[in-house]
Amino acid sequence: MEPQELVEHRYRAVLEVLDGAPLVEVALRYGVSRQSVHTWRNRYRDQGIEGLKERSRRPRSSPRRLRADVEALICELRQQHPRWGARRIVHELGRRHVDPLPSRTTVHRVLARNGLVDHQQQEHKRKYRRWQRDAPMQLWQMDIVSGIPLADGRECKLVTGIDDHSRFLVVAEVVVRPTGRDVSSAFLATMQRYGVPTEVLTDNGKQFTGRFTKPRPAEVLFERICRENGIVQRLTKRRSPTTTGKIERFHGTLRREFLDHVAPFPSVADAQEAINAWVYSYNHARPHQSLDMAAPVSRFRSSRADAAASLRTESASAALIPGQRAVSPIEQPTAPIRRPASLGAIEFDREVPPCGHFALFHGGQDVWVGPAFAGRTVTVWADDRSIHITMAGHLLKTFASRTSLEDLAKVRERFSGRAAGSPPAAPALPHHRGRPLLPPGTAVEVERAVSRDGVVGLGDRDVMLSRTLAGSRVVLRLDEHLLHAISNGRVVKTMPLPIPAGRLPLLKGVRAAAGPLPPASPARPLTVQRLVNRTGRVMVARQSLLIGYPHRGKVVNVIVEDTHFRVVHEGEELGVYPRTSTAPVTRIKAWPSRQSRESRQESCEDGTSSKS
Repeated sequence: MEPQELVEHRYRAVLEVLDGAPLVEVALRYGVSRQSVHTWRNRYRDQGIEGLKERSRRPRSSPRRLRADVEALICELRQQHPRWGARRIVHELGRRHVDPLPSRTTVHRVLARNGLVDHQQQEHKRKYRRWQRDAPMQLWQMDIVSGIPLADGRECKLVTGIDDHSRFLVVAEVVVRPTGRDVSSAFLATMQRYGVPTEVLTDNGKQFTGRFTKPRPAEVLFERICRENGIVQRLTKRRSPTTTGKIERFHGTLRREFLDHVAPFPSVADAQEAINAWVYSYNHARPHQSLDMAAPVSRFRSSRADAAASLRTESASAALIPGQRAVSPIEQPTAPIRRPASLGAIEFDREVPPCGHFALFHGGQDVWVGPAFAGRTVTVWADDRSIHITMAGHLLKTFASRTSLEDLAKVRERFSGRAAGSPPAAPALPHHRGRPLLPPGTAVEVERAVSRDGVVGLGDRDVMLSRTLAGSRVVLRLDEHLLHAISNGRVVKTMPLPIPAGRLPLLKGVRAAAGPLPPASPARPLTVQRLVNRTGRVMVARQSLLIGYPHRGKVVNVIVEDTHFRVVHEGEELGVYPRTSTAPVTRIKAWPSRQSRESRQESCEDGTSSKS
C-alpha cells in the first residue's frame, strides 16, 4: 500500500471511531487489532493527520551497535586477506586488542552487508564422521603432493606428514622422484628428529604398501621400517581421500598460501629452503581453527629423547645406503672438460675418396666423412680415444677411436704423419667393450644443421628450435635434463631434454662438452595473446595453463620463456607455470572469432544490439 493510501485508510478508521462506532467492530472491519485502532486515534488527537503516517521502526538507541572503525577494520582485513573467514578475523581483532570483541556471527554479517561474501548454494549436505587422536605422536598422516616447480622445467614432489592431534607438520621434504627409497629416507630422518609414532596412516600408494603389487603382494621398504620399529601401519580404503582429510586439507592450504604465489625455484635445495621457512611459520605462528586458533607447536610434544634408542634402522639404513644421492642431479661441472693431448697422438692429411670414407690402416678403423667432401684434403687428428676430422681449421667430425697407440705409430709411418698438438675439440666419449660411456654429471655436445623449418634431428626425434636459425649449424649441449642450442657462441634456446639421458652416448657425433655453458642470447622472449576460456584455462604450445575462474573471458599475455610461461594481464602478473612441452608456438594472437562472440554475448546481456 502506498504511503498516501495508508494515511487515508487509517483516517477513515479514526473517523468511524470518532462518530461513535465501537472500537472492536472498526478493527474487525479494517483487518487490524484493536490496539492499532486505539493508537491511530490517539495519534490523530495529538498530531492531526501527520500522526497517521508510517513511522520508522528503528530503535531510538543501540548501545551494542558495532563501532564504525571496527567495521572498517573488518572490511580492510578481508580485502587484504581474501581467504580469511569470520573466525580468523575475530582472532585477528583480538590480537589488535579490539574491545568489545565482536562475535563470529556479527563479523559474518558485516562481511555480507558490505558485499565481501560470495554466497554459494550447496547441492547436498555432506556428513562426515570426524575423529582425532587424544595425544600427539599417536598417529601421523603421510602423503605425497606434486607442484614444486624448478627453473629447468621439472616438477618435484613433496613428502608430507602431519601429527593427527596437534596438526604439527613433522615432515616436508622435496624429492625429485617420489620413489619408495626417497620416501622411506624422509620417514627415517623424521623419526630420528621427533621420535617413533604409534601409528602411521597413508593411502595405498606403491611407496607405502605393496599389497597391490603384481603378480603377488610384497613388502616394500616403508612397510619394513614400520614393522621393525613396532609402528602400526593403517591404510585408507581405496578411493577414499577423506580418511586422510587432515593431510589433504594441509595440501590445499599449502597451494593457496605458498605454491600459487612462487616462481620456479633454481634448484631442489632452494625449494627445500623456502618450504622449510614456510613450514616453520605454519607450525609456530599461524593460528589453526581446529585448535581454537592456537599454533600447532603449542599442542605438539615429541619423544626425541628416546628416539635414538627406540628407532631400529640397522637393516633399513643398510638398504638405503646404496641409493643415497651425494650430488644433486641438476648440478653440472663448471670447469672445461678438456683432455690434454696424448703422447701418441698424430696428425696427417688425407684426400677424401669418392665413396666418402677411408681406413686409417689396412683392416683398421673406417673414418666416414661423406661424398660431399670427395676430392678435398682433410686433416686427421687421432689418438687412442678420439679422432677429429678438420678442414681449413673447421671441425667436421669427431669419432671415438678404436685404434691402439701401436697402430697409430704404423699409421704415422704410412701417411708421413707428424706429432699432434693440442686436440682441436673436446675428446669423444670413452668406450667400454664397444659401447660409449657417459660419466655422471658430464655434459655432451653434438653439431647439427637446422632445416628450413627450424628443426634439427636428435636420434629419432625432431626438435623444433627456431625458423630464424634455418640453414645454419648449431651446437646442441646436452646434460641429464636440459638441451641448450648454441649459435655464434650464444645460447639461443633452452628446453627440457627431449630424449632419455641414457641415449645420449649413442647419438651420432657426440663428444664431451668443451667448456662451460656460454652466455644466453640477449633476445627478448616471445609474447603471445590468449583468451581465457570458460574453465579458466589457456593453451600455449600444446600445454594447458590453469589461470583461474575469476579471469574467464579476459585476453591475457603469455611470455614464452625457455623453461616456463609467465601470464600477465594489464601489467599484473597472474602466475608462473613450468614449461613441460617442447612443441613450437604457432599462434601469436588470440582468436578473433572467440573475442567477437564474447563481445556479442556481453552486449546482449547489457540490452544493446550487436549491430549497433
